[in-house]
Amino acid sequence: MASVLSLASTVQQRLADALSAALPEAGPTDPLLRRSDRADFQANGILALAKKLKGNPRELATKVVDQVQGDLIKEIEVSGPGFLNITLADRAIIETLAARAADGRLGVPFAEHAGTTVIDYAQPNVAKEMHVGHLRSAVIGASMVEILEFTGENVIRRHHIGDWGTQFGMLIQYLLEHPHELDHEGAAEDDGEAAMSNLNRLYKASRVLFDSDEEFKARSRDRVVALQAGEPETLALWQRFVDESKIYFYSVFNKLDMEIADADVVGESGYNDMLEETCRLLEESGVAVRSEGALCVFFDDVLGPDGNPTPLIVKKSNGGYGYAATDLSAIRDRVQNLKASTLLYVVDVRQSLHFKMVFETARRQGWLIDDVKAHQLGFGTVLGKDGKPFKTREGETVRLVDLLDEAVERATAVVREKDGQGQLGEDEIAERGTQVGIGAIKYADLSTSAARDYKFDLDQMVSLNGDTSVYLQYAYARIQSILRKAGERGPAAHPELELAPAERALGLHLDLFGEVVTEAAASYEPHKLAAYLYQLASLYTTFYDKCPVIKPEPALDVAENRLFLCDLTARTLHQGMALLGIRTPERL
Repeated sequence: MASVLSLASTVQQRLADALSAALPEAGPTDPLLRRSDRADFQANGILALAKKLKGNPRELATKVVDQVQGDLIKEIEVSGPGFLNITLADRAIIETLAARAADGRLGVPFAEHAGTTVIDYAQPNVAKEMHVGHLRSAVIGASMVEILEFTGENVIRRHHIGDWGTQFGMLIQYLLEHPHELDHEGAAEDDGEAAMSNLNRLYKASRVLFDSDEEFKARSRDRVVALQAGEPETLALWQRFVDESKIYFYSVFNKLDMEIADADVVGESGYNDMLEETCRLLEESGVAVRSEGALCVFFDDVLGPDGNPTPLIVKKSNGGYGYAATDLSAIRDRVQNLKASTLLYVVDVRQSLHFKMVFETARRQGWLIDDVKAHQLGFGTVLGKDGKPFKTREGETVRLVDLLDEAVERATAVVREKDGQGQLGEDEIAERGTQVGIGAIKYADLSTSAARDYKFDLDQMVSLNGDTSVYLQYAYARIQSILRKAGERGPAAHPELELAPAERALGLHLDLFGEVVTEAAASYEPHKLAAYLYQLASLYTTFYDKCPVIKPEPALDVAENRLFLCDLTARTLHQGMALLGIRTPERL
């Protein structure tokens, strides 16, 4: 398993060496290399250097060209005021790709300084239905887990579910008085829909009673006190709500084709034992102060609409703990016990101020030390086609399960229609429909920069044209079909051949995969990987149109080299899509 240096980084190094040899007085200089439509690459670094050395840029450029070593570069042209237009040798492109193909990781390097990242994502609430707002944290978080693990990071997942709070007094009291409300009558114990409909029914019934019956309201409030005191019967009933909710959560995550391990689900309640100590330490150090009876942390740069400082409330004046106490306790646990070097939170961008204040508080207190990074990967809102927050016709939030089911239904229709000759059986159509539908939802989310809002448009998502996962999945399946039809001929690299323009363009893009994965991991931006894969599929489509692979039959060496490019494209699509959490069916 060897990482392969990209052609861009090799050219960059050759140019840097040539600059040092030609102009030793300049010191180390960045050639400023980028892709170009005039040649393979263009280097612009000599312009700034000429200014610094008070020389003629074209003359300096010519000196540098004379010093370039090796057979990687076919030609360098000095153009304009001193740009270098660089064209690579065809042999170098195919040899580099052959090295990628020989490696199981496609030559993608491991991160130089891998550490331990604790990623907090997919955080639904107990006894509440998951809605469209829960989609993004789950999808973006799961993709970041895959990308980071692939680059060698040790990743610890945390699902900080909402499993504590005053609403449980009402729910537990109701269950105590109606003990069979959560039984699965006639349904399997692991039936997520049955679990949720029981929880929903119980929630609504208890709410009606709470709002109309003062005695029930009083009993519910006493039950909160019993829960917080850890009274055994109350805790056992609370645990039933958590267990029922998990049956439901897991059924939804299963539909999303996501693995959630029970050990990684550590909800708000998991930090209860630390809350008192967290508050005591903050008060003793003076980081938090009492204000109107509440324990608060103040910031010079956080002001409310009235111009007065808005504090982070750690403990309320009634003695209850704020979210901040839980979040700060979680930071203590993740840094001190889990030994995290990075804390990554995949949460709504609207919570940015809260997390900014929490991170700053943890820094002041010394819980977030200098070499631990804390980062909020904030995401925008899911909008309807009308550009407003996504709601049902009745104005309610959209159930996540309904959304997933509809996407699978639409995608199954697309798969069935595309399979005009009836090559797929019903089971295969259903399986592919699920993979295409769930892939479509994930890709629509991941192909948008996380912080931006995006429109949820199922028609667009399952379209075969445009920037969709279906387009990528069909590109992959088409290549598999070509490889099956190739018969005796197989993929083999032929560095001695001259490449057609479409082959070069595809080859140069294939070579960028490692750099893109590294960048997506470092900046927590899966949309960069999605954009790369879409461009790869587009370049492949052009290549397939312009360069015959099977018919009309090319010469053997040309055919083998083109099959080699097909195969490497398929492997890159498959690996890239897997990092986004999307399946690539072999046949579509």
